[in-house]
Amino acid sequence: MKLFTKGLLLIAVPSIVELALLGVLFETQGQAAQAALWASRSKQVLYQASTIMDPLLRQASRLRAAIIVDDASFIDKHAVWIDINDRLSQLQSLVADNPLQLDRVRRMREAVDLYRAQTSQVYEALSGGGHPIVLAAFEGTPLPPQIQVFRQQLDAFVAEESRLDGERSAALAATREEQRDALIAALAGSMLIWALAALALAGNIGRRLAALTAKAERLGRSQPLGTPLSGDDEIAQLDAVLHQTSKRLRDAEHEQAALKEKLEARAEELTRVNGDLRQQTQDNEMFIYSVSHDLRSPLVNLQGFSRELQVSCDELRSTLDAAQLPPHDRDRLARVLDGDLSESLYFLRTAVARSASIIDALLRISRAGRLEYQWQRVNVARVVEQVVQRAQPAIAERGAVIGVGELPLAWGDPGAIEQIFGHLIGNALNYLDPARPGRIEIGALAAPEGASGEGREGGEPALDAPPLRTYFVRDNGLGIPEACMPKMFNAFQRLHGDVAKGDGIGLALVRRMTERHGGRAWVESIEGAGATFFVSLPEQPLRGAS
Repeated sequence: MKLFTKGLLLIAVPSIVELALLGVLFETQGQAAQAALWASRSKQVLYQASTIMDPLLRQASRLRAAIIVDDASFIDKHAVWIDINDRLSQLQSLVADNPLQLDRVRRMREAVDLYRAQTSQVYEALSGGGHPIVLAAFEGTPLPPQIQVFRQQLDAFVAEESRLDGERSAALAATREEQRDALIAALAGSMLIWALAALALAGNIGRRLAALTAKAERLGRSQPLGTPLSGDDEIAQLDAVLHQTSKRLRDAEHEQAALKEKLEARAEELTRVNGDLRQQTQDNEMFIYSVSHDLRSPLVNLQGFSRELQVSCDELRSTLDAAQLPPHDRDRLARVLDGDLSESLYFLRTAVARSASIIDALLRISRAGRLEYQWQRVNVARVVEQVVQRAQPAIAERGAVIGVGELPLAWGDPGAIEQIFGHLIGNALNYLDPARPGRIEIGALAAPEGASGEGREGGEPALDAPPLRTYFVRDNGLGIPEACMPKMFNAFQRLHGDVAKGDGIGLALVRRMTERHGGRAWVESIEGAGATFFVSLPEQPLRGAS
């Protein structure tokens, strides 16, 4: 049963009981009103009965006075009888429901009629001069017999009505007492019914809510919830939701435990792989360093031997010019010295120079990973200004315009940061499009909320990654083909070799030094429209760095 239905029952049941109590109350109120009406009527009857005798007695007094003074004008012939008749009629209407009283009123009316007839006879007698006859008719009686009969009936009428008035007054008092008791009972019963219904509903809902609260607390402590609540009201629905939530939480805990185990395994594997990579990087750097040093000695020897061969060739040329050989032999030897041997020596010197350049590049890459950084707050704007000042000859040669925006401070090694921007600005100058005026922009992106650094490599200690600020170098040069984008930061990767010279390690050094700072480097480009190189560097000191 829904809580709404229970609430309706809470209202309906006491309301029905209240209606019944109100019915009883209305009934007692009707009885009290009827009793009050009867009591009031009795009072009116008694009042009318008490006043009906006076006009009749006054008429009797006038009659005696008329007889005594022998003057018929003392007798009221019409008005008194009309008044008495009206009072009897009103009295008759008041006791219309009481046959006994009606009979008495009828007898009183008959007595009045007889007395009126007798009064009329006296009036006529007095008016006709029959005075002795009239005195004989009234001699020896204090009141006429009709008035005595009237008084007897009136006394009996009043006595009966007084008795009825007493009974009705008592009934009115009893009815009012019952009405009061019914009102008190209705109020008390209504309050009791409401209290019982409210206590029953509140007790039921309170127990269910207490059970629901206890289950919610057990759910918060990850304990079993127990048996579901019965019923189909909203509390039972909430209980069902709690049980579903508990089941989902248990499933989520199992999944979380499984994921935690997988994450721990992956973390261990990642730690091992990072260690292996770090070791491999160190081994590669040491191998490159060792091989570079080992290769430098043979190259030096080759350079020396090639110079000695060139000197020997020059001496042979001088000797050949001084010797008196036949023209045929001299031309053949000259072709050997100036042709094949000179060309071979040129290719030998070029290969040696190229190998030396590659070895120098390898040493620079190896040194970039092993160099000890001097961590401090770096004024990037001043570093970029110095790089631009040194690049002024190339800038003037290419007719380029360089715009420098606001560059916030960074935390890192000043020399490494100077090399980063030096390579990026130099790369932008080298690959400007000769077909249009060159423009290079240097600036920084707005710091995103919640930005953080990435892990570093190359043997640096594991530090908490600080917030990073991203700097960029944008040009309107030749751009980079999309297929070449993933390889732009690899060593010895060069595009547009006919436009600019170089060994192809500048961007590789940029990435290596940026990663050692805890950041990263990337590029965005559209071929033919230019390229934008981004580097992210820490803003705050690295925890644990000196």
